[in-house]
Amino acid sequence: MIFEKKENAALICGEEILITDASSAVELLASARYETDCSAIILHKEQLDESFFRLSSGLAGEILQKFVNYQMRLAIVGDFSHYTSKPLKDFIYESNQGSHVGFWPTEEEALAWLRRS
Repeated sequence: MIFEKKENAALICGEEILITDASSAVELLASARYETDCSAIILHKEQLDESFFRLSSGLAGEILQKFVNYQMRLAIVGDFSHYTSKPLKDFIYESNQGSHVGFWPTEEEALAWLRRS
């Protein structure tokens, strides 16, 4: 994994799917913290297994709980407009109102959110 430090966030570089389950999420956040000493991660949505965006799979809840438990903030960057699930849209909206997990169209917006919260 390659990390690029952006302020106090570790931007995860690359295009491959990195998070497929809770243990791969823990491995990623532990590596990011160890290698960058950051308290936040910026991840592109393509680096998450697509089942993350099917809330009924339970994967999103399982993964996000790991980030909360390990006190690592997460900004997910990408185009979420093609998802039609109302529960997913509501989940994204509610997440963006908080300070721990956010879904943003650009890295710049993700960084701005991380600075605010």
